[in-house]
Amino acid sequence: MEKKLLKSGEFLVRNIEPADVFIPEEFSEEQLMIAQSCRDFLEAEVYPRIADLEKGDRQLMKQILKKSGELGLMGISVPEEFGGFGQSFVTQMLVAETSGAGFSFSVAFMAHCGIGTLPILYYGGTEQRKRYVPKLATGELLGAYCLTEPGAGSDANSGKTNAKLSEDGKHYILNGQKMWITNAGFADTQVVFAKIDNDRVLSAFIVESSLPGVVIGPDEHKMGIKGSSTAQIYYNDVKVPVENLLGKRGEGFRIALSILHMGRIKLGANVLGAAKKAISNSVKYANERKQFGVRISTFGAIKHKLASQVIRLFAAESAVYRVSRDIDDLIVNLKKDCGDTGRATIEAISHYAVEAAILKVYGSEMLDFISDEAVQIHGGMGYSAEMDVERGYRDSRINRIFEGTNEINRLLVVDTAMKRAMKGDFDLFGKAEALYNEAEKITGAEVKKSEYFSKKTSYIDNFKKAILICIHGAVKTFEKGLINEQEVLNNIADMMIETYVSESLLLRVARLDKIKENPTLYRDILDVYIYDASYIIRKSAHDAINTFASGEKSETLVRAIDNLSRVSGINVRDSRRRIADKLIEDNLYRF
Repeated sequence: MEKKLLKSGEFLVRNIEPADVFIPEEFSEEQLMIAQSCRDFLEAEVYPRIADLEKGDRQLMKQILKKSGELGLMGISVPEEFGGFGQSFVTQMLVAETSGAGFSFSVAFMAHCGIGTLPILYYGGTEQRKRYVPKLATGELLGAYCLTEPGAGSDANSGKTNAKLSEDGKHYILNGQKMWITNAGFADTQVVFAKIDNDRVLSAFIVESSLPGVVIGPDEHKMGIKGSSTAQIYYNDVKVPVENLLGKRGEGFRIALSILHMGRIKLGANVLGAAKKAISNSVKYANERKQFGVRISTFGAIKHKLASQVIRLFAAESAVYRVSRDIDDLIVNLKKDCGDTGRATIEAISHYAVEAAILKVYGSEMLDFISDEAVQIHGGMGYSAEMDVERGYRDSRINRIFEGTNEINRLLVVDTAMKRAMKGDFDLFGKAEALYNEAEKITGAEVKKSEYFSKKTSYIDNFKKAILICIHGAVKTFEKGLINEQEVLNNIADMMIETYVSESLLLRVARLDKIKENPTLYRDILDVYIYDASYIIRKSAHDAINTFASGEKSETLVRAIDNLSRVSGINVRDSRRRIADKLIEDNLYRF
């Protein structure tokens, strides 16, 4: 019997069983071997040269990237017919995670393998794919993605770069400027977005960097990711062959959005590797550093920090691989209809736009938290450039800006879910209205179950009800003007993010409860996470309600939210200490 997939955003109104999700503990031997190859490459080629990369050595980065291509690491996403390995989306995400521990190398590597290569694979014609993709898969060619302009950041479609068809009809004459382009200093191919003539929307082109009129600026001086080449690119009457139009005329904006969805979801995996490295560095230092005659890892305050790092990472990882399997399953279904793996893949990724934005926001903020705590655990040494955590702290900050700022992505979380519901993908508004109108009947008796996982599931269900109440209240009050109420949308987005991550964690722990010899530790992680999430959800709901309601109605809704966000108290000290003690004993992140 075919599994019924959740549609994007449908988690708000429908539950799934633990057996229906993929968890990292299920990686195959082949997947683990691929991940180990990535780790071995970082140890052998990246870490010994990271100081030189940090000096902005373009040629060194190019050399290391090409070596990774020669070893096959760049071809994980590419089908075998184009010289790659055609691995599943889950495997692609695992490679994204593992390479994420590579500091600025990871940025260059992911930009090439993702946004530099996949637009051509997913949207290119047969000849374009044959010409470029095999060489991109092996690193013979290195790629870049050129969307952002000085006056067009979040509003990508407002870009001014222009293309005009030549008189003989053989070329598009490209003029304009792009900025913040990763790999600009050494890329051989560029996916460039421009408007043809006076078109309202963008088109996309494959531009070879060697073409006359392509001018690469000097690398930017950046806060972090100093080893990656980031520069402006200028196009001065560049003659791009007409056969290098990527996709159809006017399809560029759709391509750009689809690739951004992919970039967001893969960033959600990429930050996991960086976070695991930061946590391992944190515990190793805590186990070595002594104060007052004892290791600082014995102090309760340090244990609290270590456990908090683990909890957030473990939760993020649960959400990442949950949606990764959903995408794999949807790719299979879509390929039956279209017969094209590339188009099926990008359509599947684009479908899960809500979850992609959730992973991007949650993952980037999770890594910022962990990187900050890593510096704090190291104390003064954490501020020294001698330590990995100093570099990790600086490198982490860009993730909240990459692939659309977190502010934009928070708006997308809510807006996209509502639009999917309006299209009829699932019944959001009917259930939301019913809950809103019956708010005075919502009491503290909603959670009656005593069995551990049933009770936790009831908590998650109540979180979802709280979200639906806030959605209906906001829509009812602001109607079409809701798009301008970004503070309220942010409140709802935070509730959705915490709920999706909480549910993903719950589903994973429920699976682990049956396969782990000592599941108590994973229940500790779940207990603390849901306990903390309930406070975030309550505060966000209160803020939203007090914006769109007042008087007796506000009091009724707030009372309902208090009941829906109530969870049983737990001994967070003991739970966190058990989590930290395992980390301290292993002296490494091994959850």
